[in-house]
Amino acid sequence: MIVSIASGKGGTGKTLVATSLALSLPNKRPVQFLDCDVEEPDAHIFLKPLLTHKQAVSIPIPHIDEKKCTYCGKCAEVCAYNAIAVIKEKVLIFPELCHGCGACSYLCPEGAISEVGREIGVVEVGQSKEIEFIHGKLAIGEMMAPPIIREVKKHINQERLVIIDVSPGTSCPVVEAVKDSDFCLLVTEPTPFGLNDLVLAIEMLHRLAIPCGVVINRGGVGDSNVEEYCHKEGIPILLRIPLDIEIAKLYSRGITLVEGLPQWRETFLRLYNDIELNKK
Repeated sequence: MIVSIASGKGGTGKTLVATSLALSLPNKRPVQFLDCDVEEPDAHIFLKPLLTHKQAVSIPIPHIDEKKCTYCGKCAEVCAYNAIAVIKEKVLIFPELCHGCGACSYLCPEGAISEVGREIGVVEVGQSKEIEFIHGKLAIGEMMAPPIIREVKKHINQERLVIIDVSPGTSCPVVEAVKDSDFCLLVTEPTPFGLNDLVLAIEMLHRLAIPCGVVINRGGVGDSNVEEYCHKEGIPILLRIPLDIEIAKLYSRGITLVEGLPQWRETFLRLYNDIELNKK
């Protein structure tokens, strides 16, 4: 089973929930943890894996053979991302805009475009006690997160429970990360901002036909609108975590909830059982 942990809003405690769930389960079933928040991966701070393998991730970008090019402009015309511009007898390539789709090389009438790899990040693999750990890191200054996420997800082990830590929001990287999940756990907070972004995330999951449930973190602040919305829409609230200074102190020191407060382990085991019930 693949369980993705997402949130419309950033800073809701998504990694807190994902890492605590992962650490609660190894005695129940084997776990694999994928950190697909490749722009700001931080699960390694809490799971402290021993990383044993590293691989570069590249995307193909166009290379122009000036001897063959007639500067017809077809490549710029077919590029949906404005990564190519043809100005008189000069072809300009903007690598940061290129999505590596290959349309320019395929449709060049002169066969003047080949492709070369450009490194945009890395994937690292390791072990955190009994947990298989994989995360991706997007290189500084790069914008193309989905290729890194796809490389991370190539390591999915179907023999294990796969927990995917997803970046906040509802943009392309989030869709790429949650795609093909059996269940998505949405971590939110009971505030107007939390509700606004939760609604967007739920609409995204409905379009992807992925069942979901909600975890409300920092309970006791804000208002009751998140709970009212979930009840109205039939979205199950599977866990409530109160606003607790002790949890915040542990988190600031890189200590997960179930390690710092072991009494929460049973709570996360029940959360997993509820996920299994609601994914059907």
